[in-house]
Amino acid sequence: MKQQTTNTWNANLYDKNHSFVSKFGHSLIELLAPIKGEQILDVGCGTGDLAHEIYKLGGSIVGIDQSENMIQQAQHKYPHISFAVQDILKLEYNNAFDAVFSNAMLHWVKQPKQALHCIYNSLKPGGRFVAELGGKGNVQTITNEIIDQSEKSGITYTPEQFPWYFPSIGEYTSLMEEVGFHVIFAYQFDRPTPLEGSDGLRNWIEMFAANIFANQLKAVKERVITNVEHNLRDHLCKDNQWIADYKRLRVIGIR
Repeated sequence: MKQQTTNTWNANLYDKNHSFVSKFGHSLIELLAPIKGEQILDVGCGTGDLAHEIYKLGGSIVGIDQSENMIQQAQHKYPHISFAVQDILKLEYNNAFDAVFSNAMLHWVKQPKQALHCIYNSLKPGGRFVAELGGKGNVQTITNEIIDQSEKSGITYTPEQFPWYFPSIGEYTSLMEEVGFHVIFAYQFDRPTPLEGSDGLRNWIEMFAANIFANQLKAVKERVITNVEHNLRDHLCKDNQWIADYKRLRVIGIR
């Protein structure tokens, strides 16, 4: 999962309250359609659940993630699979894989063309790149409110603090073509996503939006999150169930 500071991810919280990331990734595996014996790289494998599913279908899978915590959890859960701590922007694979798979990670990489170049080089000629990431407008209701409440609380906010890259179809497929991919599929869709528990929104912010609060006092952060919950409850919470306004982009490119 993810291109955040190497060891800041809470792998246990991720597995406990954010398992939806892997659950929704199962249909992406159907799009990948792994063939027995294929060499497959899972970029941003998180705690390994989707790599394990690909393994069960016969793929020879390698999982990489920049987070040491995530990789340690993956190795503990699935010791029969090869996992490694690696930065996607520094991949050194060359003509190594039949497919590169990535679910819910590439929107953490704010140097998308460099990442795509590394993915392209990792593939064998004719190999395929299958990915899902946040698309244009993803979680915009939530992030707009976080930014607004942060500024009202005296937190100086700059666009550089925004931790994600959410491209449009046109933007991302153009970058894919620039590095050499033949794009054969691109689709953006809304996917309202239930968040686990009555504290679902708070847990989501703590897990995924922590960069916005970097170096802020705990009391200030708490005030911002409380205000965000209050202001979004009528819009994003029904019957005590928080629903995040996810918009997803799926792509397939051939080297």
